[in-house]
Amino acid sequence: MRRLTELDRSQVRGIAFDLDGTLVDSALDFVAIRKELGFPDGVGLLEHIETLSDARAVDHAHGVIARHEMAGAMRASWMPGARSLLETLNDAGIPTAILTRNSRAATRKTCEALDIPISRIITREDCAPKPDPEGLLRIARHFGLMPARMMYVGDFIDDLTAARRAGMAGCLYRNRKNSAFVSEAAYVIDHFRELAVLFH
Repeated sequence: MRRLTELDRSQVRGIAFDLDGTLVDSALDFVAIRKELGFPDGVGLLEHIETLSDARAVDHAHGVIARHEMAGAMRASWMPGARSLLETLNDAGIPTAILTRNSRAATRKTCEALDIPISRIITREDCAPKPDPEGLLRIARHFGLMPARMMYVGDFIDDLTAARRAGMAGCLYRNRKNSAFVSEAAYVIDHFRELAVLFH
């Protein structure tokens, strides 16, 4: 892991963000979702759904997840410093995007409720979900940037894995639950002001 202060601003021409747990807090309770569905720990919800053979079970699972995501979108709030960072990046001419495993409907509701100033948004309906790098590679192509000129900021191992597979710098937004992922990150921040100061 490198210190963020060692990052040359000219190296980063675009930044993509995870949504829930990174830009916003929607208090999604994945333990509760797994309990309601009877899904095992240690396997992503979307990945476990792929193993189900009963179409009704698949539809039910998607419905439960969608209900929790929409409830989360209704109560979502900005993470400290996230709004200010996006304003700073916009002023600096740095293109931004969101790549999330959330649904398109829940993501749209969150972005509308908080007036998130990002127009390039890719959800699970648009590409293979993280840790697959497809979404990040699409974002890089959209911006006309080499992946090595981009950073992806997230709070989970899937975010860092997707960034590495895409050839981007993965930046961990550290919280009290995810310090185990530090070794997988190119950079680590504890507050968005640490990233904002690079682009003032």
